[in-house]
Amino acid sequence: MRSPFQIDLRSLPDGGLRLTGEEAPAFFDLSPEDTIQAESPLSYDLNVERDGGEVIVTGSLEAVFSLECGRCLERFQHRLHLRRYRGELAIEEGSAKDSTINLTDMLREDTLVALPSYPRCEDGNVRPRQCPAEGKFEPDLDPVGDEPEHAGTGVWEALNKLN
Repeated sequence: MRSPFQIDLRSLPDGGLRLTGEEAPAFFDLSPEDTIQAESPLSYDLNVERDGGEVIVTGSLEAVFSLECGRCLERFQHRLHLRRYRGELAIEEGSAKDSTINLTDMLREDTLVALPSYPRCEDGNVRPRQCPAEGKFEPDLDPVGDEPEHAGTGVWEALNKLN
């Protein structure tokens, strides 16, 4: 089956090509062990235009992902909606890529990169919730005590003796 993101540049209209539809969650090609999992299809509404030696893609992308919280390690859902998506792909002149270009990798990578780097439960926007580990890992604000006088020369002095 031909991918909708495989574009024949020779038949690309001057005003661009509009692509709308959905791709199955398998589009993201994530391993089952990954901390990120796609839970819904990728919905897209894109316009593809050629601008000299580049293909410019604008529009919107949307999908729901299951992420693992970095604090409590529980899973939560996060809806990613890129309303003003813009991607650019250079066309290599004089090669087979000049006739056909595949946008799949660019769209997959741009979508996954837009997910939170350090996901937290409270950032979930499908079913908002408070992280069960909230407050359990607060930093210790007590100042570190000085070295006792009878501690000897200390580690810094030992390092100075090496020089």
